[in-house]
Amino acid sequence: MNDPHGTPYTNNASDLKYMKESIQEANKSIPAPLAYCVGAVLVGVNGEVLGRGFSRELEGNTHAEECALAKAEQDGKNTEGATMYSTMEPCSRRLSGNRSCTSRIIEAKIKRVVIGAREPPDLVNCEGISLLEKEGIQVFIVPEVEEECLKPNQHILKKQ
Repeated sequence: MNDPHGTPYTNNASDLKYMKESIQEANKSIPAPLAYCVGAVLVGVNGEVLGRGFSRELEGNTHAEECALAKAEQDGKNTEGATMYSTMEPCSRRLSGNRSCTSRIIEAKIKRVVIGAREPPDLVNCEGISLLEKEGIQVFIVPEVEEECLKPNQHILKKQ
């Protein structure tokens, strides 16, 4: 089964487990006026957690996926073939001018990306899913967690 845009859903128990861990990470994010609170967990091919992160955890206006990748790199972990779990669709464009999370995921040779929610159009028109799919990266959505994934972002979403 797919979401309304054609992205497949996943009902895999491991995907749900790591998405729940990503949601815990997102809830650690301190809200910022023009930035979402996102959580991410990077899992290697053997099931080992390679890194985890949340928005603005590290210096430099960092995104959750960026933090998880930076920690894996710092620890010398191999990210090739890994799965990135993120509460929100990885960014395709950054208002800050920093490199996008989609480009970082592509560079890291990640094989799968599992998200909890598409990025709402409140800040930018995100094309993360389509850019990842064009590079042959599988993208899945965990159904029924969207509300939980978007909850830490009410500081932006309630403005509508």
